[in-house]
Amino acid sequence: MSGPLDKNSPVPLYHQLQGVLKAEIESGKWRPGEQLPNETKLTELYHVSKITVRQALQALAALGYIRREHGRGTFVERRKFGEGPRELTSFTEEMRRHDLVATSRLLSQRRVEADAKVAGALRLPVKTSVLELKRVRLASCEPMSIQTAHIPAAFVPGLHVTEGISLYEVLQSRYHLYAARARETYFAALADAASAELLAIPVGAPVFTVERVTMLPNEKPFEFVQSIVRGDRYSIVLDLVKDEGGERVLRLRSSGRTRNGQPLGV
Repeated sequence: MSGPLDKNSPVPLYHQLQGVLKAEIESGKWRPGEQLPNETKLTELYHVSKITVRQALQALAALGYIRREHGRGTFVERRKFGEGPRELTSFTEEMRRHDLVATSRLLSQRRVEADAKVAGALRLPVKTSVLELKRVRLASCEPMSIQTAHIPAAFVPGLHVTEGISLYEVLQSRYHLYAARARETYFAALADAASAELLAIPVGAPVFTVERVTMLPNEKPFEFVQSIVRGDRYSIVLDLVKDEGGERVLRLRSSGRTRNGQPLGV
């Protein structure tokens, strides 16, 4: 949608232009990695000043829609997932909502004895048998996270995971294990060599390490997941809200936005 903006509108021209460019990026007119027209061309397309164009581009860059490279130009950025309070859904279902194809690369699956950390998270005695499942989670072939899940072996007798299935769907349909709620804890970290190779990022790149405990409706934990998540694909958003007593409450929104178009679900 090119052409003149509404100069009689109370909405500032740079904000109007920002909205137009944002809509065109989201519609796919300019795809991730593609270069936008230069400032001179944009002033001609939208009949505005270069200052207006620069203000609009600066705002889009701050929102993560574009990146500006000195001497090269302006390029469409692949959006991060902006995670927040959401339904407890699987990675597969979450990707469907973003029009992305969720896949996994299976690294290993085996029965192991729960160490103190895993046992504590799952409220089990140390050395209880658990299923350990390690996978790389991908969104439309792009690696997003490395997940190591632990599930009490007694809950999933005979479970053998393949790359073409959603774990949550199998847990629900075959074992009647339904996730009621989960608690995630995020830590900032740097990618080591092994993680960097699996996630296709440089060694030392910023990542989130995430620990999640998932509960059944009876409040019994049935899954403990440790993840390493790309810092350039996820962001953490905090909402401040007031409870009924007027106190301010800090609410962590656990989501992410990709540069292409999240989640830490199974």
